[in-house]
Amino acid sequence: MKQILAVTWMNLRSIPSRTMTSLVVVIGIALVVGVLVAMLSMGKGFEHTLKGTGSESRALMLSAGVTAELSSYIDPGMTSLLRELPGIRRDAAGRPLASAELLVITEIKRGGGDVNVALRGVEPAGLAMRPEIHLAEGRMFKPGLREVIAGRAAARQFSGIGVGSRLQFRGSEWEVVGLFDSDGDAHESELWTDADTARSAFGRPGASAILAELDPAQPPAEALKALKVTVAADPRFQVDVLGERDYYSSQSQGVTDNINFITVFITVIMAFGAVFGALNTMYSAVAARQIEIATLRAIGFSGLPVMISVLAESVALALVGALAGAAGAYLGFNGLTTSTLGQNFTQVAFSFAVTPDLVRRGLSWALGIGLIGGFFPALKAIRQPVAEALRGA
Repeated sequence: MKQILAVTWMNLRSIPSRTMTSLVVVIGIALVVGVLVAMLSMGKGFEHTLKGTGSESRALMLSAGVTAELSSYIDPGMTSLLRELPGIRRDAAGRPLASAELLVITEIKRGGGDVNVALRGVEPAGLAMRPEIHLAEGRMFKPGLREVIAGRAAARQFSGIGVGSRLQFRGSEWEVVGLFDSDGDAHESELWTDADTARSAFGRPGASAILAELDPAQPPAEALKALKVTVAADPRFQVDVLGERDYYSSQSQGVTDNINFITVFITVIMAFGAVFGALNTMYSAVAARQIEIATLRAIGFSGLPVMISVLAESVALALVGALAGAAGAYLGFNGLTTSTLGQNFTQVAFSFAVTPDLVRRGLSWALGIGLIGGFFPALKAIRQPVAEALRGA
């Protein structure tokens, strides 16, 4: 152990004498880790936005077989029956806390082009059962008028949205009367209006989905299961019942899987380049120290301390590069707001999230590159005949 520590410390102290060649490893791995962490932080931010949407105490009813609210349609007669089902919580006046909501797509101008924005028609119960919705500016829309409130993320991402601004869609003018926030969830990328006003404007008398507060007399999981059983037992109800949070979590899966696949593909290609850079640097380091290494072996040092010292140098350079890359990704991307298409073909605004888990993944990649890049040069260092090395061959 003393031999290992002595040779390793001596090797690490000599790194400044090889600054330029060492920088090849550091910069290469910093780029690999920076790209890996930055791209994964995009998927993590998108996933966090959707998975943070909804509540375990609320259920969402969609037409049977569809996977997205935008594709769902429940006719008016059915919505009246569904909102009266047992297992749905009622307010103090005995009214069911259920909101038959319409989700449609409308286009607004953004930088000379059009973007798709989700417009959600909500009923009074839909506002009452969502305590996470906070009106930040202006006032609430009035039923019967073409007024909307906009999520904070929508106002940041799309031009022309602010209290008092007027939007043109569906052949008429809609006034933005307020801005709301909802703890950074997916609803902040939407416009909200009165449900009946939206139905009239878009010619859709039914609902895309029914959001219902579950009966608090049971734990949420049991109440949801009971509601599913009730709906499945009645052949009139061609609807699927899902937990609201489960629904939004499932919506993020496809996008995050694609981001992760592309990220790993690009990172693997870059990692190959970083490995070759590390190999070249460490072979050069071994060649420059071959007489020193041979001398150590000639005076009684075994091959293991020499091998570990070369691996330690490679890993140390890799970890320095990893920390630099992770720091760059954090400073450049963490909290950066952007938008992407969700599975509903709407713009969903979210923020990049550089998390400790992503940094650990970056460090793991760097450690692997450092070990591979140092292994073969270390093997060469202990296999080279001592007599040859001392002659400077």
